[in-house]
Amino acid sequence: MRTTRRVAAAVLIVALAGSTVVASRSAARERPRTAACSTWVSGSHATASCYNPNPRADRVQLHVECARWWDPDMDARPVEVGPAQHVRLAERCWKEIRKAWVSHR
Repeated sequence: MRTTRRVAAAVLIVALAGSTVVASRSAARERPRTAACSTWVSGSHATASCYNPNPRADRVQLHVECARWWDPDMDARPVEVGPAQHVRLAERCWKEIRKAWVSHR
């Protein structure tokens, strides 16, 4: 009887340890591997500030959608942000800006 309890306790410990390892691996996969960026618009100018806390490089690009139909939408050139680096991107429209965002590659 005691052997059965010991085997059951050992199986339970192994199962809990295995689920902990799986949970920690899935949590590591869920963390974003992209640079943290914030954008702001002031009149007809859009600016993005990006910082990469990750060990791998990230490529960021600022996109600006202008409010007027005749004003062309603008895309900044893609910039590589290395580990622990900070970059600032800027673009503008002739008139108002409808939307500005950053994409990652």
